Amino acid sequence: MSVAVKENVAPPKGKPKWLRVKLPTGKKYTQLRGLVEKYDLHTICTSGSCPNMGECWGEGTATFMILGNICTRSCGFCGVKTGRPENVDWAEPEKVARSIKIMGIKHAVITSVDRDDLKDMGSIIWAETVKAIRRMNSNTTLETLIPDFQGIEKHLDRIIQVSPEVVSHNMETVKRLTREVRIQAKYERSLEVLRYLRANGVNRTKSGIMLGLGELEEEVIQTMQDLRDVNVDVVTIGQYLQPSKKHLPVKEFITPDQFKKYEEIGLEMGFRHVESGALVRSSYKAHKHID
Repeated sequence: MSVAVKENVAPPKGKPKWLRVKLPTGKKYTQLRGLVEKYDLHTICTSGSCPNMGECWGEGTATFMILGNICTRSCGFCGVKTGRPENVDWAEPEKVARSIKIMGIKHAVITSVDRDDLKDMGSIIWAETVKAIRRMNSNTTLETLIPDFQGIEKHLDRIIQVSPEVVSHNMETVKRLTREVRIQAKYERSLEVLRYLRANGVNRTKSGIMLGLGELEEEVIQTMQDLRDVNVDVVTIGQYLQPSKKHLPVKEFITPDQFKKYEEIGLEMGFRHVESGALVRSSYKAHKHID
């Protein structure tokens, strides 16, 4: 089926009012912010200036990135630095587990850069991190937001074996735009990763897409259907925002009504949870996705 592509779309001028956020406040947020600064803890929430940080921290949820902060891939949407990563820090699993304990996190989301430079793609550190968190934080639930590990099953098996409550892998965009947005990734490979996870014992799988890169409504709906076809339970849909002038431009700001429409379509498709909104990010309301 042919797809009518939007041609010559001028970049929108200025952010709409629904993308304006209030500064995070609240007793729990203030407490966690103080602990992060005191112990020099690293979270994606702070380093990525997430607009939902106050809300998530107030609910006892935080996101941590492992395997360094230099990625081997150069995705057009991502603000993480690309280059030659540093050596693996084998003490990192204990450091992350200790950070979660200090912060008193109820639900932790773990993510990472892509490490295509490593024979195991970083999957061993991934598994050891989950184990360390379990040892030190027996009441903390976990979501692992994993890379594709190039679709290699033995690496995926390491994640399956440590049994996080939720395993997530983001599609990021629609099929037509994947080559431009996720240069080294493949749409079908990501779907196969999600299919494999669910077929081999993962109880809850999740994926996320971002809008405003030039995708069409019918393409978004098809991507959602593709995710349901591999039994994904949870989908997050948010607005793409350009990290810098070097990254892909925002071609459209999606309206709240359109996000609501996608939410309703997703629930009709059978997703257990659909988080759809301009400020939604992968780990938004993550603690609810284990219910």
